[in-house]
Amino acid sequence: MSNFIIGAACGLAVALIIAIYFSMKLSTLRKEKKTEVEKYRNMLAERMEIESAGVNKLKAENEELRKTNENLRVSLLAMREKPGRKELERLQVMQTAADRLVLNSPGFAPVWQAALKESEEEFRKTYSGLMPFLKRHIPLKTSDAQLIDDSSDTTV
Repeated sequence: MSNFIIGAACGLAVALIIAIYFSMKLSTLRKEKKTEVEKYRNMLAERMEIESAGVNKLKAENEELRKTNENLRVSLLAMREKPGRKELERLQVMQTAADRLVLNSPGFAPVWQAALKESEEEFRKTYSGLMPFLKRHIPLKTSDAQLIDDSSDTTV
């Protein structure tokens, strides 16, 4: 029996040495995997941080471009509303023609002055009271007959 115990003890000793060896190797592998996983987590965190910064930068740039676009759209609409050079030239030509008619036509001047005075008064009314509301919401059209009747009343 003593041979059996010696053989069993030698076998257990070899098995214990092998078990310790493999447990140390397994422990080393676990540490390596843990460090590798930590390395990949750090890389992923850095990449996500970089991408987040890039996305934030793109969003800010997009918002800035959107504001610039809106400003340009408003400016374009304002430019469309301003009278251009052609309109001012046309207005000057019409004023010159009206001045010549006043000087050259003896009966035209009083009628013109009366019509001009009425138009100026109507224009002043458009900025106060009920007239601005009406002009905005109800288009007022003048007929030629009404203009002729008004002008004939002022000459009589």
